[in-house]
Amino acid sequence: MTSTVPALGTLPGTLGPARAGKTRTADGSALQAVLLDMDGTLVDTEGFWWDVEVEVFASLGHALDESWRHVVVGGPMSRSAGFLIEATGAAITLAELTVLLNKGFEERIEQALPLMPGAARLLAELYEHEVPTALVSASHRRIIDRVLTTLGAHHFALSVAGDEVPRTKPHPDPYLTAAAGLGVDPAACAVVEDTATGVAAAEAAGCHVVAVPSVAPLAPAPRRTVVTSLEEVDLAFLRRLMTKRR
Repeated sequence: MTSTVPALGTLPGTLGPARAGKTRTADGSALQAVLLDMDGTLVDTEGFWWDVEVEVFASLGHALDESWRHVVVGGPMSRSAGFLIEATGAAITLAELTVLLNKGFEERIEQALPLMPGAARLLAELYEHEVPTALVSASHRRIIDRVLTTLGAHHFALSVAGDEVPRTKPHPDPYLTAAAGLGVDPAACAVVEDTATGVAAAEAAGCHVVAVPSVAPLAPAPRRTVVTSLEEVDLAFLRRLMTKRR
């Protein structure tokens, strides 16, 4: 599919001038940009979402089955919340539940917002070497903007929120939108993701994927490298990945 976006300066998630990379870096790598998921990848918040979902449904008189956690992890709000409403039979609309979940999550991250191991170091390195970088999340804009105060908005040329694209993950739209906003080829982008939903979106967009599983295991595949932690990922690693696979 083709994804089009406005001029970069008018993108709602633009955080600064995009430093669009050359088609080849000095070491011959084909890496043009790095696109990063947020929840469970950069910030340790996948558990926050589940805890909030459990609490909200408990207040509605319903207990969530732990096995459902793997169904909703990494998914867009509409899919995850819709599944839980259907599974529990709770008397609440999707719009009402979305408000409650976002509110509960915001309250959680106001108290604490832990970064994943290696996240701060990786973001600093990409920024120092002027690698075009985007934050691509299924979370809503209001959540992303709150998290960016901790991650440092200056680390990202732009961000793409789940409520800003026609179809969010697992569809390719978010990653195609980010690549277009940076002015780069999706096939020359390295994506870092933690869930099957996010990996599917990145692979559908034609990107190379580094999977760092947070809740459910992920298997290696063509154009997909699996690592146990962001502490294994640095710029040299990403450049080698792209050079090897181009």
